[in-house]
Amino acid sequence: MARDRFAPDFDPDCGDAALTDASHDIVIGRWQGLRDLLRTTGANWLARGHRVRTLAQACASSSTAETWVAAEPHSADALVLRAATETARAFNVAIAAGRGAPMDQHRIDTAVTACLQASEAYLDDPTPWISLISVARLYPQGVRRQELARWWDELHQRDPYSVEGHLQVLHYYSARWHGSHGLMYDFARDAAGVAPPGCALPVLVQYARVEEYRFALDAGHSGRSAVGLGQHWNHDGAVGDVRRTWQRWIMGRVESEIAPGELRDFNYLAHAACLAGDREVAGPLMRMVGRRATRTPWSYTGDAEQQFVKWRKELRLRG
Repeated sequence: MARDRFAPDFDPDCGDAALTDASHDIVIGRWQGLRDLLRTTGANWLARGHRVRTLAQACASSSTAETWVAAEPHSADALVLRAATETARAFNVAIAAGRGAPMDQHRIDTAVTACLQASEAYLDDPTPWISLISVARLYPQGVRRQELARWWDELHQRDPYSVEGHLQVLHYYSARWHGSHGLMYDFARDAAGVAPPGCALPVLVQYARVEEYRFALDAGHSGRSAVGLGQHWNHDGAVGDVRRTWQRWIMGRVESEIAPGELRDFNYLAHAACLAGDREVAGPLMRMVGRRATRTPWSYTGDAEQQFVKWRKELRLRG
């Protein structure tokens, strides 16, 4: 049998060529390419957020962000990137330590301080507030409800339909962090309910379903032995959620191209549609995505590449 030549492209930059070019500067210890990229990006919050978060992951193991701040201490872009970098470092330490391990309070405080400084330097930018809400869940007991609400209000004023911002609150409210499945789903459904046609916020329900699945696996269950987990993706509620997200988001959008900053969202909905068995939604979505896969959420249900190729075969997609 001829080997299937299709292979997904797990580009960490999600096809953002300008981001890839700028990232090369980090390898050689330069920051000028990062400055030029973020200056050109301007107030395109979707692209800016994607680029800052991706650059921050690369900067987390280097001193590039600090070198840029030292050279241009009043650069708002430099301060925003440093805040995201400190947030990435805090999460890297937490992941390395393992869930439940003592967290370095000083490192969390450092990230929070950097986020607040960045928010003051670039008043209109929602990105520092997203970083701030993200790092808040690393505090063992979370943060005060009033404080989280204030940070959320600041973010919402700047970018009311930010999927990444909503996603960080969803994670905070999840059972793995400082909430419950019910609280997480309520937040996701409330956000989906107020989203205008063509807005991606309804996909938060699919993020919540993945989060619930991960929680079950982390609790020591397997997909086959956990009670009810075998139907986690394809019970009536899950199938209905997939169809509602498709109708509210994809059927209502005007743009046909997938921006790098929303590629992961498309993969989450495509993954959910495939596992729900909704071929009428899964087929068009997988065609839209093409080779542009993101490792999550496919990796949560098996080998990411094998999962992606398997579902394309089942949907009888070519090329």
